[in-house]
Amino acid sequence: MGKDWARRGAWAAVIGFLPLAVSAGVSMQGAVRAADAAATACKAAPAAVPDARSCALRFKLGSAGGEAVLATLYERSVEAQHRGDFAGASAALDCAQALAGPEASASVRYELTRRRGVLDYRRECTVEALSQFRQALQLARHNEDRAAQSKAWNNIGSALRRLGDYRGALQALLSSLELQRGLAKSESKSEAGPVLNNIADLYRDLGESDSAVRHYEQARAEFLRASNGTEAAHVALSMGVLALDSGDNARGEALLQQARSELDQAGERTYILRAYAELGRAALARGELAAARAATGRGLAIAAQDGAAAPAPLQLQAARAERLLGQPRAAQQRISAALRSLPAQDSDRPALLAELADDYEALGEWPRAMAALRESETAARTLREARYDREMKWMQVRFETAERDRTIAALAAENQVRALSLKQRTLALWLTAVSAVAAVLGLLVFFLRRQQRARLAEAARQARLAEEVEYYRRAAAELGVDRTRLQAALDSRDDAVLILDAGGQVLAANRSAGQLLGQAGDSLPGRAFGELLGESDASRFAQAMERLDESSASQRLDFGLSGGALRAQLSETGQGEGLIVLGLDALGVGQVERVGLEPVGIDAGAVEALADVEAASALDATANEAMRSSFRRALVELMLAVVEAWERSTGQGRLELAEKSRIWRVTVDDGRLRARAMERYLSLSKLPRQPRWRDVLRSGYYVLAECPLEESVRSELQKHVDTVLTYTRRHALV
Repeated sequence: MGKDWARRGAWAAVIGFLPLAVSAGVSMQGAVRAADAAATACKAAPAAVPDARSCALRFKLGSAGGEAVLATLYERSVEAQHRGDFAGASAALDCAQALAGPEASASVRYELTRRRGVLDYRRECTVEALSQFRQALQLARHNEDRAAQSKAWNNIGSALRRLGDYRGALQALLSSLELQRGLAKSESKSEAGPVLNNIADLYRDLGESDSAVRHYEQARAEFLRASNGTEAAHVALSMGVLALDSGDNARGEALLQQARSELDQAGERTYILRAYAELGRAALARGELAAARAATGRGLAIAAQDGAAAPAPLQLQAARAERLLGQPRAAQQRISAALRSLPAQDSDRPALLAELADDYEALGEWPRAMAALRESETAARTLREARYDREMKWMQVRFETAERDRTIAALAAENQVRALSLKQRTLALWLTAVSAVAAVLGLLVFFLRRQQRARLAEAARQARLAEEVEYYRRAAAELGVDRTRLQAALDSRDDAVLILDAGGQVLAANRSAGQLLGQAGDSLPGRAFGELLGESDASRFAQAMERLDESSASQRLDFGLSGGALRAQLSETGQGEGLIVLGLDALGVGQVERVGLEPVGIDAGAVEALADVEAASALDATANEAMRSSFRRALVELMLAVVEAWERSTGQGRLELAEKSRIWRVTVDDGRLRARAMERYLSLSKLPRQPRWRDVLRSGYYVLAECPLEESVRSELQKHVDTVLTYTRRHALV
């Protein structure tokens, strides 16, 4: 149409709206009457099956019989559909049903049902067509005919696409394609081309041009493999139209020329007229009016040669070319003639009316231009409403089907309840007749059911408990150290570094540490570091570990090995996971210092090695002090709850908890065992500045997973665990 809406509003202000409103109202009333008539036609009662004699006279069947006469009637039905004679097409199928008889084979019933669905589809009775296609699918499944099933799925996909159910349409078309590919593998005749073409059309409707082009190319390859040049050219035509719609005029025109050439060779006149119409559109898009007029003129000449009416798209492009070449009157007359031959609800009607408005505008006939424009908008709105009505009808059918299924299920459940009630009443009468035995049996059944419910409840409780235990074990494992990543981080360092747990066991060691200790690097993890030392050095190492528990300062000591003397420096990582970094340096002759334990600065390099592995950090130093204090208090409360739950459930003390969990180190103090590191977490005043909150959480998970706790104790302990987790997650510690 090409004009500004403000300008058209000015026309309305000049000429007044009354005549246009009347015209639009008349058009709308006609459209509504047409829509109502179409709906009535879809709901019309099926005609009575005619007798075979009248069918033979009407369609001049002669003496032919069997499958030949059915094929003839099928052809007559298709011819009537092409002419728009839907009543004649339906009559031909009625005669085919009458001649087939009530004892027709399943394959004949399938074909009749499918063709009635196609007829309903062409009559715009899409919901009714979908019902027919689904019946045809059931018949094809009964016959175990995979080719027929594929065709039925293809038809179902087309109907769902028209109803706006794109997801269902795609699923149906993919089912059809899968069946077709299965036919190809079994060396049967495959017809995957139409299915692929329908999938491409669906993707084009969804605006996914790349997927549409890919499936068009596959469909064209299938048609060429099947020597179906006409349909292959039709696919090329569709690809050209898609390219034009996407703005790629050069590719679109090249595909259209290719399609036109192939259609011309095949002698196909239906598609070739559309090709000339699209070539005219492409020429208009690049501004070559003469080329556009030449393309549309050739198409009109072919239509006149065949004695057929030119299709509306070709008339539209021809009129547009005439208007742009300065012949608006000829364009207006052409569009008016085309509109007179179109049905009221034809999809090309809005575009023709819009072009008619532009023609009247070029002629200076403003009232007619506005009337045509309003009629174009009315026709477009009518089409949208018709599509909306189809989709709403489909939704209504789906809703009614779901309600019917729900009602059937409710009735079935009610019947089961009634049957059960009847059985119960019968049992009650029988129990009355034999009261003594019935009383004993009743009590027995009661106790058995009670025991069964108790067993089921216990089994459910045990299952829930098992799930919780497995969860706690996984959570404890997730709080542990990823030894693979830890080893990779240490191997990237040149200096000798080991990572120990709170008990002095080696978790990871790099190659340099293995060389200094005279051990293979992969043999150190899992061993206690004290085992590598002599008795005196092992005792001093144990004292260093104990002092490290009490002070955050690093510890240093020298010890000798068979190959020389080494200096070790121990420090906590400060990450809250209770790991210890052990750095080693070789000492030369005379450098050995037996000066005991001495606090030194923290080895920043070892801390960075672990920080590469464990991304979590302690509470930020700049965080709110009240929040930090609350976190520390929550840790102490959790540790106290862990010890209490352990003692109540096992009857053992905190020392056994440290030994069995292997989370806290057990030391010898004045001849008796103590878990001094764990005891520091039982008092807020003794809590380390950088607490090992991961070990506290792991202790809670260990007790929850391994101890038979009462429900109240378990709930209380879980509440303390959740409190600590809240703080850690709030500050990105886990």
